[in-house]
Amino acid sequence: MRLTILGSGTNVHPTRAAAGYLVRTDHDILLDFGPRTLMNLIKTGVDRNRITHILFSHFHADHFSDFITFFFDALIFTKYQGGKRPPLAVIGPPGTRRLFKGLCAAVPGFSSAPFDMTFKEVDDRPFWIGKTRILPQRVTHSPRLRCLGYRLEYGGKALAYSGDSQYCASLVRLCREVDLAVLDCSFPANRPGPVHLHAGQCGQVAKEAGVGQLVLSHFYPIADRYDVKAQAGKQYRGKIWKGKDGMTISL
Repeated sequence: MRLTILGSGTNVHPTRAAAGYLVRTDHDILLDFGPRTLMNLIKTGVDRNRITHILFSHFHADHFSDFITFFFDALIFTKYQGGKRPPLAVIGPPGTRRLFKGLCAAVPGFSSAPFDMTFKEVDDRPFWIGKTRILPQRVTHSPRLRCLGYRLEYGGKALAYSGDSQYCASLVRLCREVDLAVLDCSFPANRPGPVHLHAGQCGQVAKEAGVGQLVLSHFYPIADRYDVKAQAGKQYRGKIWKGKDGMTISL
């Protein structure tokens, strides 16, 4: 299992793309697809036209808007450049089907893709992509918005991704004894903000869940002004990575 961070920032960050992660198991799986992450995906050398599964945590724009550019590119490739691609599965919380069907109906040309596309809504029940077991878990983010974290298990290794989350018991359960946890570290502990974790809480989750390694990511610009690794390390004594675009970690 291998993780590549495509975007470690938020919607408009001066040096980081927004949320997006590539997990390579027996499939190449995308976790979220925020602004500027498509170009970082291309830089990895992975063929974007072979991507078959995209998992969304929720539908704030900083987590899904590059899907529009990705899908338009796939249409050009298959309609006008003689390309072929495998079926595409778009997976996310309840509301996924309505959102993407509405998007495909509203954007010119999006309703006539020459390849199969399916929409799957998930909520706290495991499913499989090939030999990779996926456990979605509802986490607490903002009011009236369904947000999921994901746990991926493959080849005896486990990775958890918080999506956007506050500190909550369900996030600790999702991360229980994973080899690697990628957590929303939007703010430094001394300058916490609303509806997201801060660095100290990331360390708390990692400690309580007994994770093997911790990746801090999803930084608002203010988080880069403080030593968030040290703040998380006051709670958690394991390996801590401060995420950056293009970083790859193999398990």
